Amino acid sequence: MTGEVQAPKVRSMHPQKFAMWLFLVSVIMIFISLSSAYIVKKSIGDWIYIEFPSLFQWTTGVIILSSITMHFAYISAKRNNIKNIRIGLAITGILAIVFIVGQIKAWGQLVDGGYYFVGNPASSFIYIFTGLHVVHLIGAIIFLLIVLAKAFNYKVHSKSLVRIEMCTTFWHFLGGLWLYLYLFLILNN
Repeated sequence: MTGEVQAPKVRSMHPQKFAMWLFLVSVIMIFISLSSAYIVKKSIGDWIYIEFPSLFQWTTGVIILSSITMHFAYISAKRNNIKNIRIGLAITGILAIVFIVGQIKAWGQLVDGGYYFVGNPASSFIYIFTGLHVVHLIGAIIFLLIVLAKAFNYKVHSKSLVRIEMCTTFWHFLGGLWLYLYLFLILNN
């Protein structure tokens, strides 16, 4: 030992990933605030029992499946399998559109059941929760399309993973968020 002092290792994060994590924290805060408002408003009274649309169960399965296909695309990128990256991303996008269509049809089921956005707060919250989730999912689809375009230009591979890592993280986050929302609404109906 010569008494040399080693500099501490600097841990860093890609600036875009850091910005995305800040965004995800803000989304979490929004949904925590809404969950809290839901519980407070429910405790006041004037609350009705909502029969949830059966399509919520189907869309839950679709969002879980889309997380699997997104992860398949990510693993394919790590293995430089360009064809599978494209397939995984394309299937994920299709499943996201199926999810959104399912949510719109579920809103139709709510209307058919006499539950409207305006009226009882119980139904209003369902539209707010699910609608905000759909808005975030539309943003994720746009991000997914950007990553898919990069994959078609051979810019997504094991040496260039930042975009697909971010997209995968965002996708899994939205899948987890939907599971939370679905269970929260079912358990607090």
